[in-house]
Amino acid sequence: MKAAQGTGIRLLLVDDEPHILQFLELGLVNEGYEVQTAADGEAALAAAAGFKPHVIILDLMMPGMDGFEVCRQLRLEEAEAAIIMLTAKDEVQTRIAGLNLGADDYMVKPFSFGELLARIQARLRNHFPGLLGEVRCGPFRIDNRRKEIRYKDAVLELSPTEYELLQYLVINHGLVLSKPMILDKVWGYDFGGEENIVEVYIRSLREKLGDKEHRVIRTLRGAGYRLDLI
Repeated sequence: MKAAQGTGIRLLLVDDEPHILQFLELGLVNEGYEVQTAADGEAALAAAAGFKPHVIILDLMMPGMDGFEVCRQLRLEEAEAAIIMLTAKDEVQTRIAGLNLGADDYMVKPFSFGELLARIQARLRNHFPGLLGEVRCGPFRIDNRRKEIRYKDAVLELSPTEYELLQYLVINHGLVLSKPMILDKVWGYDFGGEENIVEVYIRSLREKLGDKEHRVIRTLRGAGYRLDLI
């Protein structure tokens, strides 16, 4: 069985080049995804409203409404989909502009189909962890349906908040996450408590992971925390 078969994961492909749309649609359907296509920006916005995709693969350079504008309007409409931009331009300013408008990832043409699949899976793990059932990241296994995390095959006894925090750290492993980012994601934007609560929960997680030397959850002074898959 393919990784996405039977999961109901929906992808929207947006590109004005018919051969690229056809190639990607064929490959992604074969991987088990539900796929719709759009050949321009207007059609993309209409499809996003009705199809409710989990991930949008969005070409940047299109006649009429370009990918920047499509991305901006999708975020104004609070679309939850992850957006991966595709472009022939490999310029830092172009990437920054796309990310600032709300894109989640960026790929430069030509790209390998295998890399696109990996990027889609990464976005799904980040945005919709429950869709993929069990998520494996190094020694961690997250089962969102059972609200259970295993570390080195042992089930961790976690409170609901510890579960949410550790899941957030594991899914974003290798990235530095600041206390405000953690508070916003785990405790919610309207949390009115002190940032020090993050330290309390990090300490508890380290104890449960046996992370006495802080090699799994590292503290980067003045920046935040980073989880490494060891």
